[in-house]
Amino acid sequence: MKIVILGAGQVGSSVAEALASEINDVTVVDQNGQYLAQLADHLDVRTVTGNAALPSVLRSAGIEDAEMLVAVTQSDQTNLVACKIARGMFNVPTRIARLRSIDFLRDQQLLDDDMFSVSHAICPEQEITDYIARLIAFPEALQVLEFADGRVTLVCVRAYEGGLLVGKSINTMKEHLGAAVEARIVAIFREHWPVDPVGTTVIEAGDEVFLLAATRFIRPVLRELQRMQEPVKRVMIVGGGNIGARVAETLETDHEVKLIERDPRRAETIAAHLSRALVLCAEATDEKVLAQENIDEMDMFLALTNDDEDNIMAASLAKRLGCQRVLALINRRAYADMVQGGPIDIGLSPAQISIGSLLAYVRRGDVARVHSLRRGAAEALELVVHGDRSTSKVVGRRIDELPVIKGARIAAIVRRPKETGVVRIDGFLVDQPHDEVIIPHHDTVIETGDHVVVFCTRRLLVAQVEKLFQVGAGFF
Repeated sequence: MKIVILGAGQVGSSVAEALASEINDVTVVDQNGQYLAQLADHLDVRTVTGNAALPSVLRSAGIEDAEMLVAVTQSDQTNLVACKIARGMFNVPTRIARLRSIDFLRDQQLLDDDMFSVSHAICPEQEITDYIARLIAFPEALQVLEFADGRVTLVCVRAYEGGLLVGKSINTMKEHLGAAVEARIVAIFREHWPVDPVGTTVIEAGDEVFLLAATRFIRPVLRELQRMQEPVKRVMIVGGGNIGARVAETLETDHEVKLIERDPRRAETIAAHLSRALVLCAEATDEKVLAQENIDEMDMFLALTNDDEDNIMAASLAKRLGCQRVLALINRRAYADMVQGGPIDIGLSPAQISIGSLLAYVRRGDVARVHSLRRGAAEALELVVHGDRSTSKVVGRRIDELPVIKGARIAAIVRRPKETGVVRIDGFLVDQPHDEVIIPHHDTVIETGDHVVVFCTRRLLVAQVEKLFQVGAGFF
């Protein structure tokens, strides 16, 4: 596929890295030649320097025969104009735009073909906000990811000394959980290296363990590997940018929130917008400020500025001063790998979080959801199965009949029955389909219409997995 990406910032470079590794013809456009040079040094992409909203620049990037435009500059206006030009002048079939302003996202008519011609809109700031909110709901977890409209949840936790399964083999988990709770350990990373999670694999303290189960079973499953912490009530946020302000607004209804912003004007703007959160104009790397605001009584500290170094320093200081759990947004993947598990409990790569929905849209057809894991090193996909036994390599076949892709594992299947049942919700009888969450075994047979969650310990395996689930030319 020929793809033109506008913007070589964190989101654009992450998208380019993901798509270039999947045998696509990728061209990246940006006004910053230095960003483009860095991309070209380690990716097989073509680069064009210039204003992404100009037809001449788009033409130089090869927009005339491109199949997709991904406009992810930091300017909503540039992204919208580029989509409109791509549709009106060059008839590009698919146009994806990054939009930061809620105004554009709220009024979907603005994105129609007769307006700005956006096929699919993404808002990285909102996706990061939702992601952080899930982490706060599960304070024990390093990652919390949902599939099949929330019916299946994948969590990553760090196994601790004294946990029920630490020092024991995976196949003993069933004894603790009981027959009614179906769950699977889909991956283990030990010292940053994947360990094949077979039944005899012994979990060690410090392992990063990825657990998958029906969402309703996640909490009992977590108790097996991690100390259950008290619910998060008090949160301190550093950084009043788009992400920090959104997170504060999301949390302030049910949590005690303090937000620290260094810029007086921005602090005043945020304070006027928030209804319950306390906004402070101060430096979060000042030990006295954190001590005065009782950092040792906080359940969660979120460093959400645009500066990696400031986030690392503030989060490390908060941890040293007694905060129970700290999180830092870190754009540089090397930094995140270095600090997570040390003084910082969670290092988030915002670009890796936000590109999941974009990648699902790019790969659509059979891909309903994509989650980037371990800061882009691994990936989990939700694939929709189509076809029949004659047109598909997976339909009507048992798990143990499928080709083996080492490092890729089918973790769950969500199956919607053909008939609906009547259930009681809040005292009322309601017709509702009973989606079945299946933790598959070797003899589980895949059916057409199934949503299959596949965990890949290396992102390079994704292309092989997608090829396996594609239908043949005879499918209509």
